[in-house]
Amino acid sequence: MRGRSDGAQKKRLWTFVGIGAVLVVFLYMYFGSKSGGESALEYGSRSLRKLGSSYLGGDDNSDLSSTQEEKFGQEDGDGGIVPKSFPVCDDRHSELIPCLDRHLIYQMRLKLDLSLMEHYERHCPLPERRFNCLIPPPPGYKVPIKWPRSRDEVWKLNIPHTHLANEKSDQNWMVVKGEKIVFPGGGTHFHYGADKYIALIANMLNFTNNNLNDEGRIRTVFDVGCGVASFGGYLLSSDIIAMSLAPNDVHQNQIQFALERGIPAYLGVLGTKRLPYPSRSFEFSHCSRCRIDWLQRDGILLLELDRVLRPGGYFAYSSPEAYAQDEEDLRIWREMSTLVERMCWRIAAKKNQTVIWQKPLNNDCYMERPPGTQPPLCQSDNDPDAVWGVNMEACITPYSEHDHKVGGSGLAPWPARLSSPPPRLADFGYSNEMFEKDTETWRQRVDHYWSLLSPKISSDTLRNIMDMKANLGSFAAALKDKNVWVMNVVPKDGPNTLKIVSTEA
Repeated sequence: MRGRSDGAQKKRLWTFVGIGAVLVVFLYMYFGSKSGGESALEYGSRSLRKLGSSYLGGDDNSDLSSTQEEKFGQEDGDGGIVPKSFPVCDDRHSELIPCLDRHLIYQMRLKLDLSLMEHYERHCPLPERRFNCLIPPPPGYKVPIKWPRSRDEVWKLNIPHTHLANEKSDQNWMVVKGEKIVFPGGGTHFHYGADKYIALIANMLNFTNNNLNDEGRIRTVFDVGCGVASFGGYLLSSDIIAMSLAPNDVHQNQIQFALERGIPAYLGVLGTKRLPYPSRSFEFSHCSRCRIDWLQRDGILLLELDRVLRPGGYFAYSSPEAYAQDEEDLRIWREMSTLVERMCWRIAAKKNQTVIWQKPLNNDCYMERPPGTQPPLCQSDNDPDAVWGVNMEACITPYSEHDHKVGGSGLAPWPARLSSPPPRLADFGYSNEMFEKDTETWRQRVDHYWSLLSPKISSDTLRNIMDMKANLGSFAAALKDKNVWVMNVVPKDGPNTLKIVSTEA
């Protein structure tokens, strides 16, 4: 501190205190506390110690609720300043999801249309009803099992819900074995394993070696009604990343299980609002016994899938309507077949209980439809990439003039596309040089982060990561060789660069 005034010293002191408080709050938010009245600073000390000895290369059996004696920086030695701790939420709120809280929705008596699944959409509480406390973990919470083991097993105490294991026992969703919950890889439609089911789909499409990634041409998949996300979990070994979607319904813990396993997933529903993805984000979408009425409201939900599919993208549909011979299923199949034909989808393959449709590569089919054909094309002022809080529309999203001429997505196969400037850069006036510079900058930064944190972290230390301001997605791209997946987020009030990020995924 030589050469600085007393005021500068105090300013620096306050800076350190502030940084320390932020760190402690972060630790407390992540690890919670053992009891409702416990100080965040006390618990932060124990969490930090456990983090060093357990999660960063130690014993997976470590219990973060065990006790330690020392306290963590409560006094600064001069002014006796003690940062205040946030209160801990009641144990009943250990699984609170503020804007997807079904109990709050019932208490507020919102007038929602249950048939449209509005009660499963986001409804955030008013300021006076919001919680200002730290979410505690369940009692006995343990450091999560590391990837790739976590795909197949998690600690039961971390998600203390076993009703799905009993309810879906005949479908091999999950099995309780002692202190763990084991996932055999089954699903409602693929009892004998997602790996065999995925190979079957690839075989139906005549892909090389029965590999669904089609030599890198299929990289992004959207799984609707995913259960515990075993379909997406087994795609990862084929260099395919699937975003698994399920609502916060009576099976409210299915997405929690998916994330605990380290599989990309999020809570949501095909209801009245658009999915939070720009148009043309996925090469493949999937619905296996997802129990969605695709014919409702003039096919609006199927048209939303069409919006997020890339040119030539696929929709794999495994459901009784694809094969059953009873009168109701046959009616649904006929009406659904007629709808997708008017949408210009064609059957790419159909076998046993599964049908796979393919979206057109350009606008030719749309232009050849007779006047008045339903569903109509979306109006020119309908921005297909505006998604946050935007209502779905029952219309077909045509391709831009550029995409129509190209006749496809124009993307390189994976993994070359990760470093290849995507066509959508032009939408923002960004040059290839800007993209390449950003990619290299973040490669260097991530290498630096990793070297600073080594040897405390290794390739399997981290799994679920969120980039809160993804911009061009270069941070996630720089993590390609690590055992992680990144949820890329962009601010609503900034450039919607998710259009670019989704082309690199």
